[in-house]
Amino acid sequence: MTELLLVLCLPLIGAFTLGLRGDRPWAAEANASFSLLTLLAALALTARVMSLGPQVVLAELFFVDAFNVFLVALTAFVGFTTSLFSRVYMRVEQDRGRVTVRRLRLYHAMYQMFMFTMFLALLTNNVGILWVALEAATLATVLLVSLYRTPESIEAAWKYFILCGVGIAQALFGTILLYVAAERVLGAGGSALLWTHLYEVKDQLEPTVLGIAFVFLLVGYGTKVGLAPLHNWLPDAHAEGPTPISAVLSGLLLNVALYAVVRNKVLVDAAVGNHLPGYLMMGFGLLSVLVAAFFLYRQKDVKRLFAYSSIEHMGIATFAFGMGGPVAAFGGLLHMTAHSLTKSAIFFAVGHAVQKTGTQVMSDIRGLIHHSPAVGWGLMIGGIAILGIPPFGVFASEFIILTTAMRDHPWAAPVLLLGLGVAFAAIFTRLQAMVFGDTTAKRLPRPPALLPVFVHLLLVLVLGLYIPPYLAAWYRQAAAMIG
Repeated sequence: MTELLLVLCLPLIGAFTLGLRGDRPWAAEANASFSLLTLLAALALTARVMSLGPQVVLAELFFVDAFNVFLVALTAFVGFTTSLFSRVYMRVEQDRGRVTVRRLRLYHAMYQMFMFTMFLALLTNNVGILWVALEAATLATVLLVSLYRTPESIEAAWKYFILCGVGIAQALFGTILLYVAAERVLGAGGSALLWTHLYEVKDQLEPTVLGIAFVFLLVGYGTKVGLAPLHNWLPDAHAEGPTPISAVLSGLLLNVALYAVVRNKVLVDAAVGNHLPGYLMMGFGLLSVLVAAFFLYRQKDVKRLFAYSSIEHMGIATFAFGMGGPVAAFGGLLHMTAHSLTKSAIFFAVGHAVQKTGTQVMSDIRGLIHHSPAVGWGLMIGGIAILGIPPFGVFASEFIILTTAMRDHPWAAPVLLLGLGVAFAAIFTRLQAMVFGDTTAKRLPRPPALLPVFVHLLLVLVLGLYIPPYLAAWYRQAAAMIG
């Protein structure tokens, strides 16, 4: 399948090209061009899968269905808009001496490598390659988080590497247990690691082994999702790395890790014959919402504030997939989409605000709307959208998830409402001062890249008002598969 190969090969070619020539003046444009070509290939792949159904290609090495092609398209789109934002953002960082030409080459090369690892994780049919791809994504982002080479960024990168390394080791053990269970049914060989073969025999797998495997898989991949209490790396990585990397970490990598958890849950549900995997995901999800909501009140750094917001929203999505059923899965998929688009837009606006004021401390960021109305309104509208205020898409997804919880698990609804209410109050009070307060900030030396901000927010608004029929059908197909 040509489209699939292009989605995988273009970022890889981009990584090697920019690794060799990423210090040229055109490197930022080349980064955006590779991202655009990848987006076009992803859209072509999506059209093919939605018209012809699931595809297994290259000797069963890759597998595409409505679930992962949805995430491929979302990843390619946010990757492209982030590359547009980073053109201006990273040049301002270079003008201010925060990055050298050599580090810009590393940034552009690792950005494309990071995109490649996420596409590989989403498209592979092999459980082992999925694990390898997520480990490679960790290594790529470690280099990006530590790009500024300050003591704080190096500490954040080490924390990220160590915690996610321990987590991914747990996922490896869970993968081994999954293979042990599958080998008894499918026999020794590579077929016991292929999703397509595992789905065919999922109700024949040993339930005890699968139950234990899922615990390790949930803890391992849940570390990369940022689920509490495994979340400690995430706020530091967001606060100390370049803002474009914060956008793709929150908007993309967390989704890919959650994808791995959900894929495994489908297998384990059929094997164990009870709702234990779902209850585990619901528990981790609710705990993440509560922990993140109360930690929001303690934050002074604007990027850490929205990092904890990402933990909260990934907890909501995890809770939705844990409930099971097509309606909850539909809400979870919609929430992943709305969160990715909204949170990346917020980080775009935050990046310009931080460059404008020269600080990430919220008490020193005031009155953005007076000297940069577009940045101020972008941040305010993004904040309103991420808080779940209608008519934005986050409200629609949270409404679906909350009403489903009231119907199927009424004990969980008050906990979810408490977390949402606390998070709303914590973020909204800080947004008002940052946007509307008095300020002495000066204008940016370069015009900010605000097109990605408002394109994302417009899409989130559309998702809240009207989901096009073809997109709704896409969500329904994916939800039926995993729900």
